[in-house]
Amino acid sequence: MIQKIARRLRIKAHIRTSVSGTAERPRLSVFRSNSQIYAQVIDDTKGVTLASASSLGIKDKITKSEKAAQVGKLIAEAAKKAGVEAVVFDRNGYLYHGRVKQLADAAREAGLKF
Repeated sequence: MIQKIARRLRIKAHIRTSVSGTAERPRLSVFRSNSQIYAQVIDDTKGVTLASASSLGIKDKITKSEKAAQVGKLIAEAAKKAGVEAVVFDRNGYLYHGRVKQLADAAREAGLKF
């Protein structure tokens, strides 16, 4: 288990060397736990979170993938309210598969450009 976490952190560090959010294109960072998924739109130059969304408020009896898709729509709406049209996607060391992919696809469908 510790090897799996260490592997993800090593991948995350490698990704973060090239992925950085600016005021024009902030970073969309994804974090997933065993039961929830969280997304933040971050301006790394100022160190400010511009928008955030999570599956904590979703009380429907749906699968985790469907929750991730709803969070993708929520983060796109919140980003548009903050004046953000385009982002850089930071998968945070997770494979681009399953819940992370669902979130990204839903955010794209809601009008956020990657």
